[in-house]
Amino acid sequence: MSQLKTVYGKEIVPKLMETFKYKSIMQVPRLGKIVLNMGLGEAIHNIKLLDSAAEELMIISGQKPVVTRAKKSIAAFKLREGMPIGCMVTLRRQHMYDFYYKLVNIALARVRDFRGVSGKAFDGRGNYSLGIKEHIIFPEIDYDKIDKIKGLNISIVTTAQTDEEGKQLLGLLGMPFRN
Repeated sequence: MSQLKTVYGKEIVPKLMETFKYKSIMQVPRLGKIVLNMGLGEAIHNIKLLDSAAEELMIISGQKPVVTRAKKSIAAFKLREGMPIGCMVTLRRQHMYDFYYKLVNIALARVRDFRGVSGKAFDGRGNYSLGIKEHIIFPEIDYDKIDKIKGLNISIVTTAQTDEEGKQLLGLLGMPFRN
């Protein structure tokens, strides 16, 4: 079992039950899944870019990514329906806790001039989204082997009902909020 999951069960659950006055342990919010997404608009012209992005996302997450395809045709972007334009990975259970620990304690610490993440990026239902401009903050990525620096969207889905509960949960799990 992951170290983070053990800490969640022994320390965080009692704190959340005390703070929000839950009657049952099943009401306490927990992590549901983490979704990593790389959208590559340039993959329309250079399909090899998509292959390298999928390989790098696999190195970061430890799972094989799914190639996402365009749902609609957009003539202005020379995009046709069904063309590959990105890749994504959904992490659950053990992989999710391991990735969250790595994100909070290792990757975010490597961001230049890091002062914390915004506490306003919640969706109203306790889920948090984080955009990373450079995927090279992850230690597994070898600088010499990348051809282009890519962005990465990370969505953390929780079972929290409100943003306040979700922020409290992620804060106790170590997310460095600045506000």
